[in-house]
Amino acid sequence: MENELHNFIKVWILAIISLCYCFYISSKLPKGIFKPFSLTPIIIFFLYLPLTVSSVHLVGITAFFLSWLANFKLLLFCFDQPPLSPPPSNLFHFIFLASLPIKLQQKTSSQNKSKPPQRSILFAIKVLILALLYHCYNYKRNLHKNVVLAMYGVHIYIELELTLALAAIPARAMFGLEIEPQFNEPFLTTSLQDFWGRRWNLIVTSILRPTVYYPMRHISTRLVGSRWTSLPAIITVFVVSGLMHELMYYYVTRVAPTWETTWFFILHGVAVAAEVVVKKVVPEKMRLHPVVSGALAMGFLAVTAVWLFLPQLLRNGVDEKAIGVYCKLMDLLKGLLTF
Repeated sequence: MENELHNFIKVWILAIISLCYCFYISSKLPKGIFKPFSLTPIIIFFLYLPLTVSSVHLVGITAFFLSWLANFKLLLFCFDQPPLSPPPSNLFHFIFLASLPIKLQQKTSSQNKSKPPQRSILFAIKVLILALLYHCYNYKRNLHKNVVLAMYGVHIYIELELTLALAAIPARAMFGLEIEPQFNEPFLTTSLQDFWGRRWNLIVTSILRPTVYYPMRHISTRLVGSRWTSLPAIITVFVVSGLMHELMYYYVTRVAPTWETTWFFILHGVAVAAEVVVKKVVPEKMRLHPVVSGALAMGFLAVTAVWLFLPQLLRNGVDEKAIGVYCKLMDLLKGLLTF
């Protein structure tokens, strides 16, 4: 564990140095081929860095933050697109914005006054639920397989939300900026389109829109016309998301991809595109009630996740490794308290 933390710190020091280069050198280059050319080595380097870490949690954080989000932000930066362009005047602002899964929104007095205290309560409840799940894993051999899989699904959601929320704290503390929440109560979804577009892991949604969706929509307008132009763009976004998840899985498992995860996202892309078609051709009065469509969407998510999304992680023991890390941390904490 100590060696892993050392590697993790080393990785992030190298990442910060790389982003300093982007801020001081690449940002000063004129528009054209020079900026993409200067940033290409950094993008390749960020793809390599997660390979130097092996702990499930640490490699997952590093891969998601650097190999996916930071690289996509740098791709937009190559063509002078937000969120890194125009570059912030402050170096630390640039580093936080590039390396952390945050979308900054200027804080106003009305936002400060109306900030709901329920967020803190919900955060504490989710921490307790996560701790309870880890405790229940001690008895998972006595539980039905589907119950364990349901626990894993809740675990992934809560741990991902808590990780992204904690990652936003430094930027909020240093710059006094309001960070847009990365999840919007996904269990209240009314459709697959609502789930993926407005509720689940919104930082990924905000990155895939300018890098994939908008360019593909511009291209497809010439091919299928303005009425159906969103359909190829939606499916392309899900294909790219599937491929990036395969890359994340490779970093965590170090096993060649099986493409199950890619098919999971392709299937959902086709389903979301079908929803868009239905909404365009079926009058609103004839559509399913949001409660019914939401329940169907969550059911579809659960079935396809068990079928295609989770198996690769389970086959390679990622769940056991994650639980093992937690047990080691608990033993360390107990030792410190005893001392």
